[in-house]
Amino acid sequence: MRRLSPGRAPGVTPALALALCALVSGALPAHAEGHSSSDSYGTKASYEPGQKPRTYQAAPRGFEPVFTENVSRHGSRAATDSEDGDLILKLWDRAASEGQLAKAGKEFGPRVRDLLDAMAKVGYGNLSGRGRQEIQDTAVRMEKRLPGLFARIARDGAPIDVVSSGQGRAVDSAGEFATALAKADPALKPLIGPARADEDLLYFHKAAGGAAYRDYIDNDERLADTLKSVTDQPATHRAAVNVLKKIFKPAFVARISAGEFSAVGSDVDAAEAVYNLYGIAPAMSEESPGGRGWHMERYIAPRDAAWFGYLSDAEDFYEKGPGFADSDITYQMAGVLLDDFFKKAEARRAGTSDLGAELRFTHAEEIIPLAALMGLPGSTKPVTAQRPYTYADNPWRGASVAPMAANIQWDVFRKGHTYLVRMLYNEKETAFKQGCRPVSKGSAFYELNELERCFGRTDPTS
Repeated sequence: MRRLSPGRAPGVTPALALALCALVSGALPAHAEGHSSSDSYGTKASYEPGQKPRTYQAAPRGFEPVFTENVSRHGSRAATDSEDGDLILKLWDRAASEGQLAKAGKEFGPRVRDLLDAMAKVGYGNLSGRGRQEIQDTAVRMEKRLPGLFARIARDGAPIDVVSSGQGRAVDSAGEFATALAKADPALKPLIGPARADEDLLYFHKAAGGAAYRDYIDNDERLADTLKSVTDQPATHRAAVNVLKKIFKPAFVARISAGEFSAVGSDVDAAEAVYNLYGIAPAMSEESPGGRGWHMERYIAPRDAAWFGYLSDAEDFYEKGPGFADSDITYQMAGVLLDDFFKKAEARRAGTSDLGAELRFTHAEEIIPLAALMGLPGSTKPVTAQRPYTYADNPWRGASVAPMAANIQWDVFRKGHTYLVRMLYNEKETAFKQGCRPVSKGSAFYELNELERCFGRTDPTS
């Protein structure tokens, strides 16, 4: 989560400020009444498959699987740096030296130091043990879902292409997936090609095609004003004080809030650091003492975790997701990845490709905009400046849109000259966007020709 300093941004108009305060201040109660416990983790939520294996629809009679392709976020990982731990430990050390630790807070410092040591050992930003297992399990389930396809791949010697963003945790995820797939079916091992990197395809937010997007993130005043107004409100400061009082005595918390330690950080900065450690702790569960977990939830109440989870989701929503209704800047660049999905399926239909599977590994910065571009569940509702993103009236949740190891998969089936596509989103059969017609009502299968029409890849009158 990006830290935003307190104080209303100069560019926020009074009308926008009032709208944000009125709407967003109601987001927490609505969220608290009916939220999923994973929501508070945002996009750091651990992965769980979305559907039980025995509940998948059978392909229409006579259709056989001939190709599969996916894009997967890397698995759970360590934090990208030690910034959060370093910040809160500076305050903790000061409080400890002055006898200003709350009872529970006395265990907090050593616990954070152990967590930081574990992350440093794994390597900041690298896959954790849990992350490796998430990716391995996803590969095994793919093979079990499509035994006929992988038997055909092995029989025909069809190659399996593996491509990543080129970034460490995505490269490692690709390797874990390929290894697990080969272990599940050893006949596939010689068919799995060496992993290659494609930054333009799978790290597009940092590649040449993301230049306009980066300018939006760095310079768009509306974005900056909105995020600042979402964050800087009384509910945030109340939640921050609640978090800090679990660690420090009230008098010390008051000094933090008064700005005495501004060189270290504000009360919101300190609470966000605690929240971010809470968020990353499940990803590092295998590296905890005895594998029993870090129990960082002891230092942040569910209601306060929910609030900081909302703030994290708001940032991701505006920076990577559906965003503002009058702009597609956050997700238009994902077109290169959607186009690749179509190209691979179309090449299989045309007989110009003998690939059996295309396996891609990337990041939340690519999964989130792709979900918005495709109109996947939860990613269909942009907002206006006057009615900002809240949990109360928008379904977008980072924990379901792009948890660790999130994935989108297209399975291609053939009967004669007809090709069908089934989409899985986090391993759940998922309908394509509104306006795309399945082969029958309630079916998870769509003709490839229909998807081309629906996504505007062909002239529907031709």
